[in-house]
Amino acid sequence: MTDESPDFRSLGARLGPSLLRQRLRRQANLRARLVHQGEGPLIVERVVPVDRMIENLLRFTGLATRGHANCLDIRTVVREQPLANLPASFDGFRLLHISDLHLDCVEGLTDRLIELIKRTPHDLAVITGDFADHPAGYFHDCLPDIARVAAALGPGALAILGNHDIIEITPHLEAAGLRVLLNENTAIERGSDKLWFAGIDDPHFYRTHDFEAARRGIPTGACSILLSHSPETFEDARHYGFNFMLSGHTHGGQICLPGGIAIVRNGRCPPAQFVGAWSHHGLHGYTSAGTGSCGVAARFNCPPEITVHVLRTAN
Repeated sequence: MTDESPDFRSLGARLGPSLLRQRLRRQANLRARLVHQGEGPLIVERVVPVDRMIENLLRFTGLATRGHANCLDIRTVVREQPLANLPASFDGFRLLHISDLHLDCVEGLTDRLIELIKRTPHDLAVITGDFADHPAGYFHDCLPDIARVAAALGPGALAILGNHDIIEITPHLEAAGLRVLLNENTAIERGSDKLWFAGIDDPHFYRTHDFEAARRGIPTGACSILLSHSPETFEDARHYGFNFMLSGHTHGGQICLPGGIAIVRNGRCPPAQFVGAWSHHGLHGYTSAGTGSCGVAARFNCPPEITVHVLRTAN
């Protein structure tokens, strides 16, 4: 398989032919515009170079260096998450959650991230999308860093695509050792017990997610975890019976007012699902503040993170 000729027949069989066609149409339109994927409150980014304006403002005010340093000050968040129906053999299972790497945005991010991964014990790692930052999804410059991150995570790591990831990146991620879930699911086994993971394709920009396909084959009542790039699918996740949903996309606002108050909320979701832990009618969820940074190599009042969810059996 070459970079120029990915196996679209195989990708179509996994994602679904109609959804693949929809994704490719939107990718073609995006490449033609070569602008940021403004959606919802960020639609202005389709016509105004917001990222460039912010960069110039930070340089003019002398805050660019501080903003870049904040991008590399990645927190390691460790939290416990009780889950109904979690098999006893998975009690204490350490699930490492990384999101929104945007590896071509912040210089030095990959080295810092790998340093943290190596000293963070985990049983399995998941990445909830956005490997590249380029507005039209070009990813080839990121491939060496993706390979390094995947190697540090160890075998079995799972991933989904985000709104900055074009479908052609999939075979490269899998060649690096990541299992990409394109509206698919898989089970992790411990003895006779299973913990199910499902992953949907990007629901924010491409909107090529398919809950029916992602859920197919997961036994009723089995403990299941959904990977969704954006938290805006939380109602569907509850409807389809998932126990826990992991997302990113929002970056927690990335550039915030003191107290972590987001200036702009990107994504069609209520404030409760925008960042951090949340619950909704029996569905538990966590929206990462992001490990990388998008568009501008700067963060303020919103530190990046990697998250370890220590799963616990809920009585």
